[in-house]
Amino acid sequence: MVQLVTVFGGSGFVGKQVVRALAKQGWRIRVAVRRAVEAYDLKPAGDVGQIQVTRCDIRKESDIARALEGADACVNLVGVMYQKGGQSFDAIHRHAASNIAAACVARGIRNLVQISALGAKPDSSSSYYASKGRGEEIVRRHVPDAVILRPSVIFGNGDSFFTLLAYQVKMFPVLPAIDGANTKFQPVYVADVAAAVARTLGNEKAYGQTYELGGPEVFAFKDLLRYVGNEVMNPRPLVYLPGFAASLIGVGGDILGAITPLTPFLTSDQVLMLQTDNTVSKGAKGLRDLDIAPTAVESIVPTYLWRFRKNGQFAVPA
Repeated sequence: MVQLVTVFGGSGFVGKQVVRALAKQGWRIRVAVRRAVEAYDLKPAGDVGQIQVTRCDIRKESDIARALEGADACVNLVGVMYQKGGQSFDAIHRHAASNIAAACVARGIRNLVQISALGAKPDSSSSYYASKGRGEEIVRRHVPDAVILRPSVIFGNGDSFFTLLAYQVKMFPVLPAIDGANTKFQPVYVADVAAAVARTLGNEKAYGQTYELGGPEVFAFKDLLRYVGNEVMNPRPLVYLPGFAASLIGVGGDILGAITPLTPFLTSDQVLMLQTDNTVSKGAKGLRDLDIAPTAVESIVPTYLWRFRKNGQFAVPA
């Protein structure tokens, strides 16, 4: 019998890749999203009738219950990178995750995959990481068999990391290096994250496990800044920016994100995140434990950053 999985947040950058990966495995998929119109393009990713879309505000328990009606499994991908209005980190990463897990318990669903973040800790100084850590704790409390996936910075066409850095390279004559930009990152490819969801969902060997998902290489943030500059053929000098000065810029980003529909380049919480290493812990289960070979940054990022070059795909390296 073909089983039904409800994917919360399936219309996002990661969600669309997850839905496609699950469709290939034969799951029937219900994509639960706040704006249903943003997910209708997913229907051709499966067979006729395999993928359905339903509107769901994850802040409402009644919407969650309706989205899980008749489901055999659940994937929670919902997350925000900055706070705006009612979409606070606590409301989305902890409270909504708790409601989803509780609704799974009420329906006898033990097959739950929760997407968290590398660096998630309940006591983190970063509100983002702290809310993710608290979300993990409460999900596990409700559903002990839940699988927790903690990806590092996720890259791929349409990402909000390398693409945003490329915009900054094009806009500013210099790039700020917060406290020297020595923080370590281990970027992971979006398709590898989607494959991890597909490999763990319904896999009893993965029940109750936590997987930290990182790519094959660790980079200092300053090296990533230089890499993007070289890739778009517009290298920029890095200027040392003290942490306290970056925090002031971040406050401006907080205000911009709160009162306008624009995505801020930097928030005060992201300043804290940029000062904390974001790499896979020694001995942690990861992609290779799921028989997934991590994809290198250099093999994917050039395929979508070329559009930032002066002559696009026709630009010739010096």
